[in-house]
Formats: sequence, C-alpha cells, structure tokens
Amino acid sequence: MTPFGARVRALREKNNIQLQQMARDLKVSSAYLSALEHGNRGRPGPGLVMQIAAYFELIWDEVDELKRLAQLSHPRVPVETGGLTPKATLFANLLAKHVHELDEVTLDRLLVEIGYDDKP
Repeated sequence: MTPFGARVRALREKNNIQLQQMARDLKVSSAYLSALEHGNRGRPGPGLVMQIAAYFELIWDEVDELKRLAQLSHPRVPVETGGLTPKATLFANLLAKHVHELDEVTLDRLLVEIGYDDKP
C-alpha cells in the first residue's frame, strides 16, 4: 500500500464509504480505485487527487497533504545513481533488494535520517 492509498482508505473508512460507492461517485472503476489504494497502480493524476479532495470536502492543508502523498506514492521507484559514488550505487541497490525486510521502527529511523520526519 502506498502513503496515498493508505490515506484514501482511511478517509473512506472514517466516512463509512464503501470502495464501490466511492468509485461510482468518482466515475472510475472499483478495480482502479482498489489498485490505487493497494499500490498496484502508479501515482494518480492531479485531477483525480483534486476530485478525491473535493469528494471528502478536505480543507486546504488536507488537500496539500493529499497532493504531497500522491507525489510520494509511486510504487516502482527508479533511483538514478549515475555520477554518484560507488557506495551510493551500492546503497541504492541494497535498499531495493531488502526494503521489504525492514520493520516500521527501522523505516522510521531511516526516514528521520534522510530528513523526512513526518510519518505518512
């Protein structure tokens, strides 16, 4: 699941809205909406993000947060290490290979280490 997908699901649950109902209301397929929530689709377009924000009547700060989460929610992330040190390339490759093994505490620690201290 992506940060965006987790947020959309939380909004649906908070508002007691079924996925099929939300999909009908937004005029998208329930399969597509489910895939977005589970991280099986790429980032949603800005139009859909704004449609979802309006659907849940989010206020400005919440809309900005939803946009930010959408930008941080591509499920297949390319990492360009050309021109960086061999150690940077090694790190990127090892992270890609082992990210699924990291627990939440370790992920939180790494996020803080790279300057991201706001948990999605």
